[in-house]
Amino acid sequence: MGESWRARVRASATGPFGHIEYPLRHTLDFPGDPGVCGPGSASWSVISDVAAFVGGIRALLIQSAHPEVVAGVADHSRYRVDPLGRLSRTSAYVTATTFGAGPEVESAVEAVRRAHSRVEGTSHRGRPYSAGDPGLSAWVHNVLTDSFLAAHQAFGAVALTSTDADRFVREQARIGRMLGAEPVPEEADSLSRWVSDHADLAPSPGMRAAVDFLADPPLDRLQKVGYRLLYLGAVSTIPARIQGLLGIRRRRGGRPAGALAVKILRSVLGFSPTWSLALLRTGRPIPEGVLRQPLPVDLPPGWEV
Repeated sequence: MGESWRARVRASATGPFGHIEYPLRHTLDFPGDPGVCGPGSASWSVISDVAAFVGGIRALLIQSAHPEVVAGVADHSRYRVDPLGRLSRTSAYVTATTFGAGPEVESAVEAVRRAHSRVEGTSHRGRPYSAGDPGLSAWVHNVLTDSFLAAHQAFGAVALTSTDADRFVREQARIGRMLGAEPVPEEADSLSRWVSDHADLAPSPGMRAAVDFLADPPLDRLQKVGYRLLYLGAVSTIPARIQGLLGIRRRRGGRPAGALAVKILRSVLGFSPTWSLALLRTGRPIPEGVLRQPLPVDLPPGWEV
C-alpha cells in the first residue's frame, strides 16, 4: 500500500470525527492523573483499537431498537442535517471519559447531563421519555459498553479473556454511574443478556429512520466503501432477536468483511493517538509500533514522546 493511499485512507477514516474541538487538548495540564480507567485498564486496550469503529456502528443500531430512546434522538437531535457533528460529539464523549484526566471526565459527563436535561417528550406508543431517566441512560450506556466489547471480541487485535472482559464492563460501569445510569451490570455475560433480552424493545418509526440512515449515511465514495464493510461486520455481531426487531439480517461474508476493514484500518491508523497521549500524561511508555498518526496536540516544552 503506497503512502499516498495510506494518507487517503487515514483522512477518510478520521475525517468524520473531527467536526468539533478535540476534547483532551489540555490533558497534559494534569500530569500523572489516571482518570477513571487508567494505564493497564481493559478500557484503554479496547477503545484504543480500531475495532471500536465497529462497536460504535453496532451501538447506534441497537440503541435505536428502544422506542423512547430513538424518539428522543429523532425529536431533539440534528443527526439528519449534521450527522458528522453528532458522530464527533459521541466520539468526543467516549474519548474524554475513557482516556481523560479526572477533571476532563467530570466535564464531559456534566456536558452530557446538561444536554440531556432538555430532551423530553412522548414516544409514538404514548410513553413519556426523558434522556435523564436512569433506565433510558442505562440503555444507551450499556449498549455502548456491550457493543465495544462484542466488536473487540470479534475483530480486536487480541481477544480479551473472560476476566478482562468483566474488568472492561466494571470500568465502564463507573462511567455509567457518573452519568446516572441504572442498572449497570458489572459482568460481561450479564450485560450481554441484559441487552439482548431487554423487555422494552419494539419497532418504531424512529427506529426505521435511524436504521435506514445508518445503512447508508452521507459519506464520500471512499468512506462509503470502508463504512459498508464495517457496517456488515457490526450487523454480524448483533443478537438474532434484535436483528429481527431492527429488520436487518447478517449477510454471508459479513464477519470476514468487517475483519478485512479493521485489518486495513489498523495497518494504516495503528492504535489511537489519544491512548498514546494518555500514556504520556501518566508517565507510561508508549509501546513500539502502535503510534502511526501524529499526537492530537502539540507537546508543550518539557514533554516528549
